Amino acid sequence: MNVKKAVITAAGRSQRNLPLQTLVDRDGQEKAALQILVEEVFSAEIEDICIVVCPGDGPTYAQAVGDYAGKLRFVEQAKPLGYGHALAQAKNFTEREPFLHLVSDHLYLSTSAQSCARQLVEVAQTESCSISAVQASRESMLPYYGIVGGRRVPASKQLYEVEHVLEKPTPTEAEQRLIVPGLRAGHYLCLFGMHVLMPSVMNLLEEAVGQAGEDGGVQLSPCLDRLADQERYLAFEAQGLRYNMGMKYGMHFSQMALALAGKDREEILAQWVELLATRERAAQ
Repeated sequence: MNVKKAVITAAGRSQRNLPLQTLVDRDGQEKAALQILVEEVFSAEIEDICIVVCPGDGPTYAQAVGDYAGKLRFVEQAKPLGYGHALAQAKNFTEREPFLHLVSDHLYLSTSAQSCARQLVEVAQTESCSISAVQASRESMLPYYGIVGGRRVPASKQLYEVEHVLEKPTPTEAEQRLIVPGLRAGHYLCLFGMHVLMPSVMNLLEEAVGQAGEDGGVQLSPCLDRLADQERYLAFEAQGLRYNMGMKYGMHFSQMALALAGKDREEILAQWVELLATRERAAQ
């Protein structure tokens, strides 16, 4: 199994401008968040990227990624009918091939020598099945993410057999269906916003779109939950962290994370210490 295609969903009406925001990357260069994400994808030896956008947004996104524009394809989601519906618009692009999928409002920082996308793709190619990256997170994160329930794969520290996937469950739902043996108390496996998906997922999304009709509201998590009932589906705890730019102060924390992981780390830390000291003196 070779993963050579990727789909980035960027059609969310309330978050469509997040990927266009300028950040200073780890190399000290100013880049659009979308360019940082595209570079993450290409680090996994992906050859083709499709970005699902709102009508008319393609040229703006192409401009944001600079020299990478010629390597991207754009597909429009004509109506705001849900995240899963947006992903389904890329079916003709993915054809019958497995593909890497990322959301456009997250940034990823690896804590190993390999990027998060590279880690995930390599594991998926070894296991030959759909795999979702996850991050163990405290219960307070339940309102923000899809949550995976399952059991650790024997003799593995990072892989889990997925049994259930619920989108933004209540604490009661999570406690009843999503407890994962071996995790710290009060922690759950939150989706990372990064997946390698087999073609069967596109079929499930297409069915969901047909059943929803004009009302839309098609999400990915229910289709992943169905996938877990039909075939082998794993979760992978990547060595890295994801930062949701759409959360309160999300863009701020994303920039801080990039700064602390970059070549200017010592300079940034010194400036922060000076800022805190100045504020402390002013408060006295």
